[in-house]
Amino acid sequence: MNYKKRIAVNTRFLIKNKLEGIGLFTYEALKHITQTHPDIEFYFLFDRPYDAEFIFGENVKPVVLFPQARHPFLWYWWFEISVKGWLAKNKPDLFLSPDGYCCLQTKVPQVMVIHDLAFEHFNDHVYGLTHRYYKYFTPRFAHKSNRIATVSEYSKSDIAKLYGIAPGKIDVVYNGAKEVYKPVSDEVKNKVKAQYASGCNYFLYVGSIHPRKNIKNLLLAFEQFKTETSSNFKLILAGRKAWDFEDVEEAYSKMKFKEDVKFMGHMPPADLANITASAFAMVYVSLFEGFGIPIVEAMSCDVPVITSNTTSMPEVAGEAALLINPLSIVDVAGAMKKLTTDEKLQEDLILKGKTQLQKFSWQLTGEKLWGCCEVVLNEYKE
Repeated sequence: MNYKKRIAVNTRFLIKNKLEGIGLFTYEALKHITQTHPDIEFYFLFDRPYDAEFIFGENVKPVVLFPQARHPFLWYWWFEISVKGWLAKNKPDLFLSPDGYCCLQTKVPQVMVIHDLAFEHFNDHVYGLTHRYYKYFTPRFAHKSNRIATVSEYSKSDIAKLYGIAPGKIDVVYNGAKEVYKPVSDEVKNKVKAQYASGCNYFLYVGSIHPRKNIKNLLLAFEQFKTETSSNFKLILAGRKAWDFEDVEEAYSKMKFKEDVKFMGHMPPADLANITASAFAMVYVSLFEGFGIPIVEAMSCDVPVITSNTTSMPEVAGEAALLINPLSIVDVAGAMKKLTTDEKLQEDLILKGKTQLQKFSWQLTGEKLWGCCEVVLNEYKE
């Protein structure tokens, strides 16, 4: 087949059974784009052996480039030697990089996705060499790239302000929620509660255990909620331990109600969807987010949300959540208490969530990211 265009894509984050955040965005956006544009040839550039599930059609050609890039020195090698060399040899019409990096030494037009600039705001939440890499290279990537996509108006403003990028060069491409996230029957809810929460209602947090996610304050707030209400509610945390979680372990060890807290670790998508849909409420009180996918996943399941009043979270939640100060244990505990005692509020948040959800879908993500790519492709027509 004679393809109209040839696009190379950085697909380092497409790793089987490890699709979180950026990987999920990459998977869903590329699946839509490649399947709706069969006349375009896509070269998926992996840094390790790939799984066949990521080859979305006959127009997708996998390429594995050495080395496996999971360290700052290897990131530089992969992008500035391996990718640069492949692009120079094959001369695609565009290089799309959805994970916040690009190639500084190529002449091929580029679109990159910057999900957030959390490392600029929380210096102590990223390890030393990695933080220095991000601080040095990310503004250079932003200026080198022909166009930037990001996942919220907040992040767009943050990128423009911190790096002096013209807002007109940045497109907002929201995240979505997988179709598996949907309301479930009372029978399923009761089964999930029996399996994971001793048959009780529970608050849910989904995401990595990481300082920026504010898990310590969540535990302290849950402890205060339990003390004040004497309820049988549980707290379930679903997500892998990322790094610097010692303060979380210390806070947990001192809890009076630690038996009511359950750390689930990373879970398969289907199980996580059922746990989300069976929760009483999602409590997502992160300190900083470029988007916050669990907020949308909860709304997709008709589950009320408590989330932070900072960064992108008010934008994503709209009027469909209780917004609190994530630094205030009193505020978080108060929101838990308010939600459990006000049935009309629960119903109101669920109803508003249905309206807010219309802004978010992975189909829209794919369409808007492709629109970003088209702008650059049209600028460089031969």
